Amino acid sequence: MKTAALVALLLATSAFAQSAQTMQKRLDAEAAKLSAWGSDSVIVAAVKTQNAKRVPLETIKSLDEQWSAGKAATLVRQTTIGTCADYVRKLASTNTTYSEVFVMDNQGALVCANAKTSDYWQGDEAKWQRAFADGKGSVFIDRPRYDDSSSRNLAQISVPVVENGRAIGVITVGVALK
Repeated sequence: MKTAALVALLLATSAFAQSAQTMQKRLDAEAAKLSAWGSDSVIVAAVKTQNAKRVPLETIKSLDEQWSAGKAATLVRQTTIGTCADYVRKLASTNTTYSEVFVMDNQGALVCANAKTSDYWQGDEAKWQRAFADGKGSVFIDRPRYDDSSSRNLAQISVPVVENGRAIGVITVGVALK
């Protein structure tokens, strides 16, 4: 490889690495801010209410199939309208890069969302599994990707919803990448 081409490749690689480091720092800073949402009283109360219903996982999976097939209009309305949904919309409005915000219960089923998501049950996805962490709770920043439900490139940041030091649910925020 010619010296000029090698220098150009090294510069491009270096710029990419710096850009990736800058993006990671930005996402880490957002995650630190969003962690506070996991102990917000409105969100905790909504998750506790849904967890108290003890909906069987088989029922949640059936609802997920209906949701994904476009046959759950009532459930979509219940999830995107009401106190919790209005509240997460208000939280989302605090930052123009927040495109989607949704809250899940202790099984990964949606509690509320600022808008319709592509599916109802998130319990089979890393965003819920890694943030819920078997009730221990952990912050999870997923790799950036194109999100169908918001039609944007985003990184999803998931933080546990916590009560008395235990995860009782998860909140995920899609952060649009510029």
